[in-house]
Amino acid sequence: MAGKDPDAVRANAWLEVSDLVDLQLSPLGLRAMDALAPKPSEVIVDVGCGTGQTVLQLAEQVGPEGQVIGVDIVPSLLERARLRGEGLRQARFIACDAAQLRLPEKSVDCVFSRFGVMAFADPVAAFANFHRTMKRSGRLAFVCWRALEENELDIMPLRAAGLETRVDRTPFRFEKPEFIRTVLSDAGFGQIVIEPYDRAVSSGGLEAMLTVLLKVGAVGKIVRENPEMYAAAERRLRTALATRVVDGRVALNAGVWLVTAAA
Repeated sequence: MAGKDPDAVRANAWLEVSDLVDLQLSPLGLRAMDALAPKPSEVIVDVGCGTGQTVLQLAEQVGPEGQVIGVDIVPSLLERARLRGEGLRQARFIACDAAQLRLPEKSVDCVFSRFGVMAFADPVAAFANFHRTMKRSGRLAFVCWRALEENELDIMPLRAAGLETRVDRTPFRFEKPEFIRTVLSDAGFGQIVIEPYDRAVSSGGLEAMLTVLLKVGAVGKIVRENPEMYAAAERRLRTALATRVVDGRVALNAGVWLVTAAA
């Protein structure tokens, strides 16, 4: 990857498979939305909204009198989100590091995230910033990964491809519930509830799942940064996934935390 911006490479990989990723992750985000229980006319900030699927889903729930503010640090992902949100007056997008988001104090009803909160350099400061923007009656809900070993969606492909020792554990930074609770409490939140949730997720058949796993996620990151490993990883992973095809689909278990809190 000499001479290439790794962030740009990652963003392009996500854009190439964004529809398949949305198909895979949507059930997990929708479960967190159920916990959030958005109401018509509310203002919601969607942290790390990516290409915008969750913004559209939330916008449907708050209706035309509400507002959903999608925030993401990657301009190319946000541009795709803006295109998807055209014609929805309640959808707004801001390109910035969500931890540095500057919205008026006590202007937001809810903060939501589908896997957009785990990589903050200073998570307490980031959540304190979100707390600052929320009304006294505000609500927080997000979904994040549990431990790598509890996530078949990542650990099975890593082991199949022989890449387990090379994994980046940043996405699993919130694996310990006591860490999440401390972060949120220190940031000013109360009524913190952290519940495990398991769900078999899929991007479709063998080829679809293989494509996603080799582009994004734990295996995808490794082979993007080490393209010489791609061929062997693809061969091994294809063989492993072929044993998991049921009714034309490959589904792997995702182990996540559903987190809610009050401002």
